[in-house]
Amino acid sequence: MEPNPPASPIWELAARAEERWPAIDSAREHADRTKQQLTELVSDLLPAEDASVVVFGSLARGEVTSGSDTDWTLLVDGQASSTHLDVAHRVEAMLADADQKGPGREATFGGLAFSHELLHRIGGGDDTNRNLTQRILLLLESAALGPAEAHERVIRGILNRYINEDAGWNERTVTVPRFLLNDVARYWRTVAVDFAYKRRDRAEEGWALRTIKLRMSRKLTYASGLLACFSCDEEPSITEADDRSKAVIEHLLTLVALTPLERIAHIALRKSLTEPAVMLFRSYDAFLRLLDDTEAREHLQELARSEARDDATFVRARQIGHDFQAALDGIFFGENGSHIPQLTTKYGVF
Repeated sequence: MEPNPPASPIWELAARAEERWPAIDSAREHADRTKQQLTELVSDLLPAEDASVVVFGSLARGEVTSGSDTDWTLLVDGQASSTHLDVAHRVEAMLADADQKGPGREATFGGLAFSHELLHRIGGGDDTNRNLTQRILLLLESAALGPAEAHERVIRGILNRYINEDAGWNERTVTVPRFLLNDVARYWRTVAVDFAYKRRDRAEEGWALRTIKLRMSRKLTYASGLLACFSCDEEPSITEADDRSKAVIEHLLTLVALTPLERIAHIALRKSLTEPAVMLFRSYDAFLRLLDDTEAREHLQELARSEARDDATFVRARQIGHDFQAALDGIFFGENGSHIPQLTTKYGVF
């Protein structure tokens, strides 16, 4: 049986390094309080067990700072009903009354999402950017407010598709979930391409803040997804199982229940990646401290690209991004004693 992860692998990693990351702790406490408040607001709205109110983004990652918005959707996993849209409208109104900043203008979140599209439209012309984003973030950074049955069923169903259609698990010819890994990589490339699209479409409005988020929180989610896939290789609960397909699904379910930071800390502790992981957490703590500085955040939101090169706040943010990338290089490419660099070469490029 897959061992349960500790209550907070981040705390275990911090204790091992004899360090504290106060901005990470503060953002997590802020997220926990906000989720508790919102859960109390929406719990009575849900129709039976066929829907969950699901949050994404900073709230799901446990990284709420002073300017965070609330990305959410009403996830339906059951018979379609005209009442679902009414519930979604009431959720939207309640979040607005609670002074929660709504989803972004791309409308990837907010409103309804249906399990049919998320499970059955993986790849192909009908798998839109919105569908891909919601599916991958459902796995890598989502949390249910209140009843979670629909949320948990859909996540298990998506993982069933990725693993059971990746032939070779029970023949022991596969050690890394390639179907899932390729879709996680596709999500990251889509985010990076959309960054360029938004820069042009919005005439570079908010460019500096989006740049640092791309380099930090968006990349963190991608890296945590790659590590989750690579962690299946040589995992005893999988290699020793009679039904390896079932074992890898259970292993991944354990990991997707964690936030991206918790996921990286959990895997780092098990794969002897403590040193580069500590570097990563130091830089991420500095990133969250910067985001929680209202003056600095608003300055980055308004900063023109032409002025960024010599701007002290942006230079500081860029250095944090460089430190974060150096830590990722140490995890995925460095001589760190783990087999992650070999897996990166074998599966992460082609």
